Amino acid sequence: MLDLIDKEDYEDGHVIFEEGTSEDRIYVVLSGAVEISKEANNKKHIIEVLEEGDVFGGAGFLGTAEIQTTATASGKTEVGIVKQASLDNEFNMLSSQLRAILRAKFKSCNKIISRASDFTSRKHPRGQKVLALSYEDHNGFMEAYTGNIGQGGLFIKTKSPLETGEEFLIKLKLPGISDPLKIECKVIWTRKRGENAKQPPGMGVKFGKLDPDDHTVLTQYLKTILGQTR
Repeated sequence: MLDLIDKEDYEDGHVIFEEGTSEDRIYVVLSGAVEISKEANNKKHIIEVLEEGDVFGGAGFLGTAEIQTTATASGKTEVGIVKQASLDNEFNMLSSQLRAILRAKFKSCNKIISRASDFTSRKHPRGQKVLALSYEDHNGFMEAYTGNIGQGGLFIKTKSPLETGEEFLIKLKLPGISDPLKIECKVIWTRKRGENAKQPPGMGVKFGKLDPDDHTVLTQYLKTILGQTR
């Protein structure tokens, strides 16, 4: 049995922790159940329902700053909070290679959840189109290309993607348009070199603030490449 520092009782529907917040504690379900969910497109998607003996949480402990899911008590539920010192001792007894594998696996699971949420929440279709663009990262000015594009975002092909959650400005060049479109973006998911031999490395980004005139130009262009009429 895990060494617990405390126990907490929750009524049905109580939120134990919420996605987008920071949480480094690790919990174990002692009785009842805990629903793990994620919001996408203003709709809750249940990922899993944990039962007695299941462990959850620990995003901060394993090096992830932001929680990707929400944990909610399902029915009357008791959970135990794992003692940090005990956990540290057990974790540090593992080899450095195994600790690295566990951290990488946890990061990979979070990335899969984030990408699945991105695909689920898409309101608009994507067109497979190669367009030139530029943006600035931590190493300076970068030139890159799109892999696909839609009304809500695009995929940028790059061997050095930014970190998930980072916000930045791109200058997108459209055929027949003299001035590039300036679009504020946020990184939703990344695929680094070597993760998938069949897919190029890069980052999926979501559009943020866009000038009204640029929005009109982009909308008309997307109607052309996607064959949409209105």
